[in-house]
Order: sequence, then C-alpha cells, then structure tokens
Amino acid sequence: MAVAQRNKEQFTVTELCRTLGISRSTWYRRQKPKTAPDRRKAPRKLTETERTNVLGLLTSDEFSDQSPAAVHAQLLDDGRYLCSTRTMYRILEARKLVKQRRHQRKHPVYQKPELLATGPNQVWSWDITRIKGPQSWIFYELYVVIDIFSRYIVAWTIAERESGEQAKALIDSAFEWQGIKENELTVHSDRGKAMTSKCLADLYGELGIVRSLNRPHVSNDNPFSESQFKTLKYRPDYPERFGSIEDARAHMQRFFEWYNTEHHHSGLAMMTPEVVHYGKDKAVEKQRQAVMDAAHAAHPERFVNGTPKVNGAPKQVWINKPAA
Repeated sequence: MAVAQRNKEQFTVTELCRTLGISRSTWYRRQKPKTAPDRRKAPRKLTETERTNVLGLLTSDEFSDQSPAAVHAQLLDDGRYLCSTRTMYRILEARKLVKQRRHQRKHPVYQKPELLATGPNQVWSWDITRIKGPQSWIFYELYVVIDIFSRYIVAWTIAERESGEQAKALIDSAFEWQGIKENELTVHSDRGKAMTSKCLADLYGELGIVRSLNRPHVSNDNPFSESQFKTLKYRPDYPERFGSIEDARAHMQRFFEWYNTEHHHSGLAMMTPEVVHYGKDKAVEKQRQAVMDAAHAAHPERFVNGTPKVNGAPKQVWINKPAA
C-alpha cells in the first residue's frame, strides 16, 4: 500500500486524505501535475495535398452525383485507393457538402388555386366518386357538379366507367341549363384522367370556361365536392351496395332532390342550396328575423343579449381565399 512520509512516521494515503478532508483521487491527481498535451501529428491523417485531391475527385463531373461508397467502389475497380469511405465523408462535411448528391428530377411547382365566388354560377367544383355495385368487383362512377357559392348540385350522372366524354356531356348540359354566358364561369376539379382529358379542355375553350385544377396530393384544394360526397355516403339510407346501375340512379335522384331543396346546410346559415342559388335567401332571412323579433317582444326577459340577429348566407365563398 502506498504511504506518505511525515516526521518519520508512516501514514496510509487513506488516513492522510481523511485527515486533510480530500478524496484519494484528488491526492493522486496532485501527485502528477498536468503536462502540455501531445500535439504530434496523427500518423494516419491524410496530408493537405491528399485531402485536396480527394475533394477534387468527389466533386468532379465523373463522381459528383455518386455517393462516397460508390466512388470508393469504383476506385477499387480501377485499381486505386485514396482513403476510406468514412474519410471521404469527413472531407465533404468539412466543406458542408454532405447532401443528396444524385441528380434527381425536380417536381414542377404547381400554383395554388385561389377562387372567389360572390354569387351563384361563378365557380363550380366537380369530382367523381366510386360507388359499389351488386358484386365486389362491380363499381359505378358518380359524377357530381356543385356550385360552391350556393352548394347547389347543378348536374350529376352515373356511368359504368370514368371518361372525358361523359364529363364533357355533363358540364355542357349544365352550362346550357343554367343559362351561363361565355367567360363567366370557372370550373374546378382535381387532376383525374377525365378532368384533364382533351375533349373536356376543348369544351372549356369553346364555352369560355376557365379551368382550375388541384395541386397534386392536396385534398384541401377541392373541399366542397369532398364534403358533399361525405354527406351522401354518411346518410342513414345509403346502402352498402346497389343492386344495379338503375337502382343507384333512383337513389341518387332522391338524394339530390333532398339535398337541393330540403337540406338545411350549415355553411349557408341553415338555408337550403336551392334558396341561396335562386336568390331567395334575403326573403328567408327577413322572415326568420320577423319571427325572432316577435319572440323577443313576447318574452324579452328570455333574451339576455337583446334582440337576436338572424345570420344570413355568406356573401363570399372561396377555395384558398385570395390574398387580395
């Protein structure tokens, strides 16, 4: 055991440290004063010239789009060895060059659709949803065109398959039925095959319709059609499957009649789409306000905030509200 000499008496290190009130590690550390760190060059470190050559090789036209592992393998195939793969990464990191090195296709920048409607038949939204037929492998395609201002279903149809010709006929008939003039309407949809078909684009050009499309993989760009489909499929009378295409058409006929004329829409101050689409919302708002005024006059104590104000239908509706 190590000992310390003091007045010709022997003390153990433990006893001495206990007497001085220090730990044994402190004692041993003080017996070996710090020395200057050894700053000798690491024997395996590349010289500055070698590092420059490696960096030049990694950033050359031949290897600029390859990973260090691929470069290292290619050099070995060519009978050359400069350094390890890890050292290549260190050299790149020192120059902030550790990133995706492969040449990749850049996705085009799609413009966000910004559509504003201040009245009916200014902006339509349409989409196609698949509904189940009598067997698991049979499906029908439901086309629905909705006016975003009034939520009025201006056209719908069911077909056995999706096609641009079917979409063209549907929008053409709705355009004529609503009596819309040239250059007054914008039609919005996603980027499905039927929506981007040439025959539909030709129809838009012929009728002066402005076409608007979703950004890819952005479902929020078509909220009105998606919301209407949810209302359809979450109704209690919506069947698990339709027995035939005629059965599906009969069901949709009843649903859209209800949706347009009876459904009190939460986005329209609980008015029906038909009321708002044909400009009857002011009369309905006035009649509702008269009822509330009468109720307030009969029992004012029940309305602690004064005469209630009936909400009217929105004055503006949009898809991605424009900044201006």
